[in-house]
Amino acid sequence: MDIEGTTAVITGASSGIGAATAARLGRAGSRVVLVARTVDALEEVAERVRATGGVADIVPGDLSDADVVDLVTSAVLERVGVPDIVVNNAGAGRWLRIDETKPEELEAMMAVPFFAAFNVTRGLLPAMLERGRGTVVNLTSPAAFAPWPGSVAYSAARWAMRGFHEALRADLHGTGVQSMLVVPSTVESGYWAHNPGSRERTPKIGRLYRTLTPEDVAAAIERGVRHDRHEIFLPALLRATTVLQRMLPGVVRSAVIRTSPPAARRPE
Repeated sequence: MDIEGTTAVITGASSGIGAATAARLGRAGSRVVLVARTVDALEEVAERVRATGGVADIVPGDLSDADVVDLVTSAVLERVGVPDIVVNNAGAGRWLRIDETKPEELEAMMAVPFFAAFNVTRGLLPAMLERGRGTVVNLTSPAAFAPWPGSVAYSAARWAMRGFHEALRADLHGTGVQSMLVVPSTVESGYWAHNPGSRERTPKIGRLYRTLTPEDVAAAIERGVRHDRHEIFLPALLRATTVLQRMLPGVVRSAVIRTSPPAARRPE
């Protein structure tokens, strides 16, 4: 897809990968629509996009609320028209054992990213299908392929994103609209500050992969959209590991578990 002249809706756009993707696509000539809860943060990102010659709109909303998502997608269609690119980047969730995870936190982790991605796509997709072109970008984690101890709800939500992509890709076959899955390794972002204790639960096998910046992921998203990719793994070694996981799942599962801090609490 030629990005010049497109419209891109980006969720979780107030910081991190979302903000970097907005800046990247804005510089490439896309009109970016920024979606997140915090108005002030969205305005700051929009100003940075405009400072480099891009066009940015903001549509604030809490995507964990399905009724709010309906209002957000309706506002997007009314204000800027049918998007060419939808980036489902909004995400939340700490790495916790099952006994540490409260029901409300489990619901929040499923609400964003999975329910949010589903509902945002559901609201925007009919118009994209009617026009016959577009790309839905879904971000997930390596936990969607090889979960590690101490991340039960987080991993399940990321598996849901992987399943959403696969099922959506099947639904969209032959329509001119496609789904793209983006799987980055560790990204140095505000996630770690907002989710204390998670970094310590990272499997040591993760040291095989270089730490990414949000800009690294944004650049990969742009390349993937331009070249109509269906899957992107960052860095390239992560793709090789994923291929191995598909061929020898027990080997990769054992390596992840053995290089992770013990998570289960023994009965006293």
